[in-house]
Amino acid sequence: MAGRAAISKSASRLRNLISRRKQRSAADSTPAPLRLLATALGVYIRAAPFTAALRLVSVLVTGLAPVVVAWLTKGLLDQLTGRDGGGLSLWTSASAIAVVTAAGAVVQHVGGYADREIARRVSRFTQAEVFAAVTRLPGLAEVEDPEFQNRLRLAQQSAQNGPQLLAGSLLAIGQAGLTIAGFVVTLVAMSPLVAVLVLASAGPTLGAQLALSRRRAEVTVGTVPRARRQIFYSMLLTDNRAAKEIRLFGLGGFLRERMLTEVTAIQSAERAVDRTTLRVDAGLSTLTAVVSGVALLMTVARIHAGHGSIGDLSILIAALAAVQGGLAGIVAQLGTANQMLILFGHYVQLTRTPASAPDPTPETTPAGHPRLTTSIELRDVWFRYHQDHDWILRGVNLTIPRGQTVALVGLNGAGKSTLVKLLCRLYEPTRGEIAWDGVDIRHHDISDLRSRICAVFQDFMTYDLTAAENIAVGDLTAADDHPRLHQAAATAGATNLVDGLPHGLSTMLSRMFSGSGGSSNSNNGTVSDPGVTLSGGQWQRIAIARAVLRSDTDLLILDEPTSGLDARAEQEIHHSLRRLRTDRSTLLISHRLNTVRTADRIVVLADGVVEEQGTHEALMASGGAYAELFRLQADGYQLSATA
Repeated sequence: MAGRAAISKSASRLRNLISRRKQRSAADSTPAPLRLLATALGVYIRAAPFTAALRLVSVLVTGLAPVVVAWLTKGLLDQLTGRDGGGLSLWTSASAIAVVTAAGAVVQHVGGYADREIARRVSRFTQAEVFAAVTRLPGLAEVEDPEFQNRLRLAQQSAQNGPQLLAGSLLAIGQAGLTIAGFVVTLVAMSPLVAVLVLASAGPTLGAQLALSRRRAEVTVGTVPRARRQIFYSMLLTDNRAAKEIRLFGLGGFLRERMLTEVTAIQSAERAVDRTTLRVDAGLSTLTAVVSGVALLMTVARIHAGHGSIGDLSILIAALAAVQGGLAGIVAQLGTANQMLILFGHYVQLTRTPASAPDPTPETTPAGHPRLTTSIELRDVWFRYHQDHDWILRGVNLTIPRGQTVALVGLNGAGKSTLVKLLCRLYEPTRGEIAWDGVDIRHHDISDLRSRICAVFQDFMTYDLTAAENIAVGDLTAADDHPRLHQAAATAGATNLVDGLPHGLSTMLSRMFSGSGGSSNSNNGTVSDPGVTLSGGQWQRIAIARAVLRSDTDLLILDEPTSGLDARAEQEIHHSLRRLRTDRSTLLISHRLNTVRTADRIVVLADGVVEEQGTHEALMASGGAYAELFRLQADGYQLSATA
């Protein structure tokens, strides 16, 4: 027992060591603050180089204008009280104040316009980068990972305004620094002690704001899962596809309360930070006011004793306001920048992380992606979605010869759709390999591989686009080729459907958007066109047309291609697809066994393994699982004796 305990303790220590190393490795992969800042500034400048330069000029002018006005005002007041005004005439000083003030006001408006224009350009730039990173993902594993979705949400939030906030903070700090530098010289000349007091009062404020910014960033990160759920519930409440069940089952109140629960939790976390901020800011403001009061009293006493002028008092008041206001602004901007840098790291990690699919190696990669000449083979393929989950596929061996149709049947959860995802490299096998003409498909370029495959998925998409676009997404090179689109529709038995639409292929297949849709193929529609909705069977025809549009492929995957069709339409579609399957490999999945009986080979998948395979006749003769399922379905179509 003691030996087992020692072994267990050693194993626990080893696991902890590995965990700490992983955590350090993850931390090391996080970009350093200076690198993050450099990246943000790079985005800011690349998105709007001319406007960024204009904004820099406005910062210089706005930062120096208060200093110039303060000194001109001192000279004007001294002249009015009979003292030397610094060499400028009374009217020259007054005119200069007016000109500088007007120029500063105009430049502020220019800076405001520049900020808004840069925000627009940066938003477009970062959105392009975020969604380019998302579309680079080769499979579904990351998309289905909650942690990735949280990171994506944070990346979107920080990308939306992160670069301009960071650059804006630097510009604001620079602007305030110019103003402070000009006035600090004045304070030091008048009273070094006052200058030290004012500058020292910024220390506690800086420390407090940096701590608060980290707390706000932690709250933002911590509430992202709740924010995502809030968005999910709110979108569900307005989703026209969910509207039927929500109203029939009376789910509106339930979903609304779920949404409000998430909102309340998010706001509670934010409120706690805001209350802490209020207490800290109130205390620091009191400290600043005390310092200002002491400095003002000291200066008034000195002037009262005959050691200064009214102009000195005016510039002191301006200096105190500018320096303390500038320091407060710098501290606030540093806090904002610190918070944004923490969040901007998620954007950088998302957009700079390479796709997880292994790159094909030159030694094993074929030149291009040749046509399939022999077969596709699954060799001892095992797969599970997570290491803590059960195996979905358990050592599957399967061959799909060139030009033949292999039908895959089995109960729900047997692993049929998972096998389809592996063939499309939406996931990689956990063990084993899938070979294309003897070469592991992981050694092929993933885009080239997918260009040789077309598929009708069981959970096909219904896009809020025109009919033409809904078909053309199968091969975007045919987007403007209406004869090809009509041919694909004909193959899918959708000719009457397309011809019966109000604007033919240009009809918007959605009531959520107008008929114009803003798309290139919907010029016949107008804003008043409401669009149309299709039935499930009609959508299935469109999905089939989408797949058959990609005609120059080697593998056709049909995963329940006619599940939503009536019996006559199902027969017509299968007859049409039978011609399409000629000279290409086909994997056909269907629960309706009458549609698979003509396949060259039928494979029965059960609990992740191939239970039996053969022709329809051979499997019926063997009396195994396929024969049992076929007879069970056939019995349902037999007329009763009393009919």
